[in-house]
Amino acid sequence: MTTPVCTSASNAATWATPTRAYPAAYPSFSSYVRARRPVLLRTARSLTANQSDAEDLLQAALTKTYVAWERIEDHRALDGYVRRALLNTRTSQWRKRKVDEFACDEIPEPEPRPGGDPAEQQALHDAMWRAIMKLPDRQRAMVVLRYYEDLSEVQTAAVLGVSVGTVKSAVSRALGKLREDPELDLVR
Repeated sequence: MTTPVCTSASNAATWATPTRAYPAAYPSFSSYVRARRPVLLRTARSLTANQSDAEDLLQAALTKTYVAWERIEDHRALDGYVRRALLNTRTSQWRKRKVDEFACDEIPEPEPRPGGDPAEQQALHDAMWRAIMKLPDRQRAMVVLRYYEDLSEVQTAAVLGVSVGTVKSAVSRALGKLREDPELDLVR
């Protein structure tokens, strides 16, 4: 036979408060929980990943302790009993976790990533930046704003304080220099 721990949902919300931790069926249990809760919560916190899991773990262990309260002979050893309940409850939770790994005959190959080899992409990226760094400051600024920052010609002209025609001609000359850069020929 089990002792009901929670008689209604309205009581459940008030049990967590420090002044009325559990129903008054066992006044000594309520006073024990009020006195020892901070210490036991620290123990539960050391067994879990976060504060809310620790509170849930402590609640489960105290529920088990409450159910067994009449059977506990030595109330001087309650901390040890509750700590053992914390550890056993945590172990049970750990064992019940779902494992998403399954044995199979073949190891599946990872799907190839679109766009080629990442090493080649990084080599191209590095070569492109070296080529851009060779451009004059003004052309480099316009290429970066146009193609890396994805600004329009009008926005680029506004940022740099030049006309749209200046942006068009400077970007055209910069792209021509990039096409002729021998370092970029090697990665094409």
